[in-house]
Amino acid sequence: MSTSAPQQLSLGVSLRDEATFENYFVSGDVNSQAISALKNLSENLLLGAGPQFLVIWGARGAGLSHLVQAVCHSVGSKASIQYLPMADVRGYAADDLCDGLEQMDLVCLDGIEHICGNREWEQAIFHLYNRLKDGGKSLLIASHTSPPSLPIFLADLKSRVLGCTIFHVESLSDEAKMQALSMRAAARGFQLPEEVANYILKRSARDMVELFAILNQLDDASLQEQRRLTIPFVKDILGY
Repeated sequence: MSTSAPQQLSLGVSLRDEATFENYFVSGDVNSQAISALKNLSENLLLGAGPQFLVIWGARGAGLSHLVQAVCHSVGSKASIQYLPMADVRGYAADDLCDGLEQMDLVCLDGIEHICGNREWEQAIFHLYNRLKDGGKSLLIASHTSPPSLPIFLADLKSRVLGCTIFHVESLSDEAKMQALSMRAAARGFQLPEEVANYILKRSARDMVELFAILNQLDDASLQEQRRLTIPFVKDILGY
């Protein structure tokens, strides 16, 4: 699978269009260090600067995938990047999938916890890490488990992960989530009343990805039925 020039794998993996730094809601100084480090990673890739090995971790709903994909979007085609959502690709042969990835400027492993305990995958990522390091390339890892608590069997891989620069991404407060929903609604060209945002938040999962999906569903329904976003309308569409 190795090639003479970097080329992204064709795995049916796509980035969400809205997963950009501009669309990531920041509340005060929360997560400012992590976001600054990721933007710096993007800038270094564009400048051809030295390699970076970063880990971001946080609870589900903290927006880890959004941030990883934001790095990919910010670089675009100006550097070679391979984004791997580990939950989706763990069924592939690890050695085959990782072979040749050291030619990429950046490899993103989104959700490394999904391959913990799988010896084939752990070995493959360990060797990929070393090849990226030797080649002066970069690695970005996202995890919903704190790095010291990752149940990695291979001690050498665990030490490599812990040797990366690590940032914790905090989840948004409920108030910040309401602000994020309002911001996303404004970006889509409609107003989300505060009472409707509060109603959605109290009755839905607190994962921002799911909340944004609900918001998109309501927007599409309101356009189709030519109705404003009210609590009765939300009840009709969502069933709660």
